[in-house]
Amino acid sequence: MENKSHDTVVKNQFSPRAEAYVTSAVHAQGEDLEHLAALVGVRPKARMLDLGCGGGHVAFRLAPYADQVTACDISEGMLRTVAAEAEKRGLCNIVTRQGAAQSLPFADETFDVVASRYSAHHWRDLPGCLRQARRVLKEGGLAVFMDTVAPDAALMDTYLQAIELLRDPSHVRDYSVGEWLRAAEEAGFQPRAVARRRVRLDFSSWVARMRTPDLHVQAIRSLLALMPEEVVEHFEVTEDGSFTVDTMTLEATRP
Repeated sequence: MENKSHDTVVKNQFSPRAEAYVTSAVHAQGEDLEHLAALVGVRPKARMLDLGCGGGHVAFRLAPYADQVTACDISEGMLRTVAAEAEKRGLCNIVTRQGAAQSLPFADETFDVVASRYSAHHWRDLPGCLRQARRVLKEGGLAVFMDTVAPDAALMDTYLQAIELLRDPSHVRDYSVGEWLRAAEEAGFQPRAVARRRVRLDFSSWVARMRTPDLHVQAIRSLLALMPEEVVEHFEVTEDGSFTVDTMTLEATRP
């Protein structure tokens, strides 16, 4: 068996799938992106960081509000695709930088805004990555973290983590809102508000986007079929396997 670091697993999962994440409707749009833009507001001289940028949709949405947006990701393939898409859109104030969330390649207090969307559940060390995010954020700066969150009930949590991991071996954990708040405070952030939402995931496109192997797709479908009724109701699972997840936008500042 080949020995691979978690960072290598993440790169192997996402570099070949970069285009799928740029074009993914789930990632390219959403109330959370509009909420982010409203939180940030126009800051003509601001430097902003899209942390774990993936398909670059946070960077694309923030670019009109900032002097410069840095799209940072561990995947070289993602960054090449984001740079090409930014050029296609005429967003000349977006730059890319390769780096891992647990060891960001930026000086202290570099950014006025740090935003991260659908990335943190791949981080192998949430507290350490949040400390890095705080380190590179200026005093008084704004941090916005958006991600899928786990229900508080252990039963729901277990099923969610299981199907996430079967779909994508780079998945670490969807944290609960309570876990997020504790981790943010321990990292030195001052949480200001949490907005909760629900997002519908079409099963076929969800597994196709990650090119989930057929064996794992079958295992996910098996778990969906075995879910207790209360879990089915919470995730609104339908016969085709589509389901709904809980998401969160956490707004925080660096005191």
